[in-house]
Amino acid sequence: MLLQMAVCARLCGVGQSRRCRRRQRHSQDQNSDSEVDMDEEEEEERVVGKMKDEPNGSSSSCQNRRGAGPSGAGGLCGSAGPPHPQSLLDLPPELVVQIFSSLPGTALPNLALVCKKFRQYLNTETIWRRRCTEEFGMRDDLRKMETVGMSSRDLYVKRVNPQVKSGRFMKLLPDYEHMDYRDVYTHLLHPYRHILGLWQPDIGPYGGLLNVVVDGVFIIGWMYLPPHDPRVEDPMRRRPLFRIHMWEKNKATVECMYGHKGPHKGDIQTGKKDEFSTKCNQTDHHRMPGGRQEEFRTWLEEEWGRTLEDIFHEHMQELILMKFIYTSQYDNCLTYRRIYLPPCLPSDLLQPGLFKGTYGSHGLEIIMLSFHGSKAKATKLTGDPNVPAGQLTLEIDLNRPVRLPDLETQSSMEELSRLVRGVHEEAQGGSQGRDAPAEAAEGAEGSDSAPPAGAEEDEPGEPEPQPFVLPLGVMARNEVYPRTCKKCFYGTGLIAGHGFTSPERTPGLFVLFDGDRFGFIWLELKSFSLYSRLSDQLPHAQAPSMQLFEAMLRNMQSWTS
Repeated sequence: MLLQMAVCARLCGVGQSRRCRRRQRHSQDQNSDSEVDMDEEEEEERVVGKMKDEPNGSSSSCQNRRGAGPSGAGGLCGSAGPPHPQSLLDLPPELVVQIFSSLPGTALPNLALVCKKFRQYLNTETIWRRRCTEEFGMRDDLRKMETVGMSSRDLYVKRVNPQVKSGRFMKLLPDYEHMDYRDVYTHLLHPYRHILGLWQPDIGPYGGLLNVVVDGVFIIGWMYLPPHDPRVEDPMRRRPLFRIHMWEKNKATVECMYGHKGPHKGDIQTGKKDEFSTKCNQTDHHRMPGGRQEEFRTWLEEEWGRTLEDIFHEHMQELILMKFIYTSQYDNCLTYRRIYLPPCLPSDLLQPGLFKGTYGSHGLEIIMLSFHGSKAKATKLTGDPNVPAGQLTLEIDLNRPVRLPDLETQSSMEELSRLVRGVHEEAQGGSQGRDAPAEAAEGAEGSDSAPPAGAEEDEPGEPEPQPFVLPLGVMARNEVYPRTCKKCFYGTGLIAGHGFTSPERTPGLFVLFDGDRFGFIWLELKSFSLYSRLSDQLPHAQAPSMQLFEAMLRNMQSWTS
């Protein structure tokens, strides 16, 4: 950084750089490793001075660089053309602003230390507006918000909850007339850049999915909720949990959005890496006039889209009431841990990512599909008291495809179970055979044993769609499912008792319908889960590497084990 400041000082011109060189010499007294850089800088300045005193030499060197030609040919070095700029300050101001605006925002404060002229350039709004746009995706114009005549209430409703009822969440926002992009970058976007992206809240077995994004002049934490059961192909629902914005010129304000009385005071604490916590300072805003009974009815309508009277299954009523009691005790005072989207490779069966799927009486849950060599893994982001969030709900063996029989045979649960269990026994025998003696392995290589029943070899190219039907007796929350599929594979699903007791992996059939939908038949439970891809754009969420992603999956399992 010292070398960068030294070069910038030299580019300012000799007169402007003397104070900067004195400041740098004082710093170099404490760092002897930078002496060579300063000597080179002073040597370059003497060369520049010599070029100014000897115009013929300058012209000659320029001719050597550009090639021989008429003296008035119209170049920077021609005698009739403009003088060759010796520093950034010789350039037009708009060009200097363009250069500075292409630098990272974190480097701009150091440029302001070079000289007074640089500091004046850095007060240009264009520079900071470009940094806000390119680094954080901020698209709104602070000035345009005032000129369009949009009221504070309209701005809030547009930015936070487009479907909110009239008069609800009414909150006056600050006047942005005297605020500039430098304030927004310095006091809002840059300090809170570490909380942007995907997070999983620590809500016991239930988990969740939080997406923190820059939305206009706000940073908003959106909690993603699955569609109402069993409409798995409907879009995700979003609920704002907190927002951060510039309430004063030099200060960002955190507000809790939980409850039904509008935004109120909140706080965000960032301690450990890839972890932060939210706290509500006015939990009375979460209460409703009708007490817990009204709160439960409102929560049930938002969470399930129905009333308790519409749910006739007694076990399902108990699960719903249990979730309300457990989740409402946090009052939006939660700890979040960062999660990443899985990396994508050309060899993957389909694009990895987030899916929503049906889980019987537990409703819809969100899972993350990722590929690890010959294995496909589905990890729960939201969970239930039986199999909590963070656990590996599905594991698919891509080396064991299954050929489906004709439709009449598919409709028989006994035939499908016999087919899949045959592959399951072969897979279990193969895993045990890894420790077998070498002689047995050599004998297996020389034998002409047939592949297991129902297994098929992968065929090159895009497979032809084949008819598919669920066996009779298999329960499905969603009766509307695709009637053709591309491929099927053997896999296992995780089941457990209440409280994640006695967990075990049981065989099942993974059915790939298309690039955005797949299903899984649980043989032990005689049930079918349909999964559909999340179509939402999720910025700041890609995993830096496969190693970090796999480490994240291991950590997720330890959180709820």
